[in-house]
Amino acid sequence: MSMDFLSQRALVGGSTQGIGRAVAEVLALRGATVVLLARNEDRLREVSAALPTPHGQQHHYLVADFARPDELRQVVHTYLQQHPDGFHILVNNTGGPAGGPILDAPVEDFRAAFEQHLVCNHLLAQAVVPAMQARRHGRIINIISTSVKQPLPGLGVSNTIRGAVASWAKTLANELGPHGITVNNVLPGATLTQRHTSLIEKKSTQTGQSIEEIEAGMLKLIPASRFAQAEEVAAAVAFLASEAAGYINGTNMPVDGGRTGSL
Repeated sequence: MSMDFLSQRALVGGSTQGIGRAVAEVLALRGATVVLLARNEDRLREVSAALPTPHGQQHHYLVADFARPDELRQVVHTYLQQHPDGFHILVNNTGGPAGGPILDAPVEDFRAAFEQHLVCNHLLAQAVVPAMQARRHGRIINIISTSVKQPLPGLGVSNTIRGAVASWAKTLANELGPHGITVNNVLPGATLTQRHTSLIEKKSTQTGQSIEEIEAGMLKLIPASRFAQAEEVAAAVAFLASEAAGYINGTNMPVDGGRTGSL
């Protein structure tokens, strides 16, 4: 079965850095035409120009802020009016909520995270699914977190919202399966990204521990004894987007080096 994406178009959120960029790169390398989606146009332009084009693809980008769902809806709607054949692959991905104890979190943080993650994922799915249904083929992959299996200390808002996204995705998978569309979640563990660095730095400031001490403590919980590279998470996304994963639907795939304490 093919692991390539020739003649397919992929929409990848949060794709100017970290896991999102790594996903865009691997899909492009395997032949997909990639449409990047993020809020920083300068970075979008730079990353789009740097994406691989082994089959002469012409990659594109869309500028939208996930903090403004109505803006996101309009930007994608306008693009689809110009490209009615739509997308074969949707990768929902955006930066995670700030860390901190759940009891300290302002109510507004929950509302904002809910909109940026679940609501925006839903709007994007509503936009791309009609074309997927018409061709009876599609892949929706959500980058979430291992917290949907085991809540992570100090990430109260994230744990809550990620769980909601996982339940949304499972429900969507049940509804779209008969149409040849799969919906799956990739759950990254500790991955070397800008968010990983910022969370460690914040914890260091709060606790007085050095960054090295915090990292050592984290590594003790990971059987693989190392942090993931963004490219390793992207490889899981590419597999779920491929023909080879056509019978995998409605599931969570941890990419965490064995850290999660459950199956």
